Amino acid sequence: MTASRVADWHAVLESGDPTSLHALLAEDACFHSPVVHRPQQGRELTALYLGAAFRVFAGTDFRYVREIVNDADACLEFTATIDGIVVNGVDLIHWNAEGRISDFKVMIRPWKAIEKIREKMAAMLESM
Repeated sequence: MTASRVADWHAVLESGDPTSLHALLAEDACFHSPVVHRPQQGRELTALYLGAAFRVFAGTDFRYVREIVNDADACLEFTATIDGIVVNGVDLIHWNAEGRISDFKVMIRPWKAIEKIREKMAAMLESM
């Protein structure tokens, strides 16, 4: 079941259309940013942060390089290069009983990549 949910996530990501995120997210979705201390609660904030990330990673060599999937969770490892800095990260996604994303956590390494993502995400969120 989760494999099809992961496929839905990939389809939204590949479309580049952040407006289609709402259909995947639970109303009480929670987003955990690698650079913001407090979790962002609710569908609207989760969609805002994920939409900003879509834009930040657009035009890079972003790609998932490994996936670990079970019934309600997925761990998707990704790489990208932004302004010459290699970003290595993990998206931890949890789907609720209704099949919607209820928790989305992003972890990034190395430190230079975290700093670059913080800079780019802050600018993107401000412009939105």
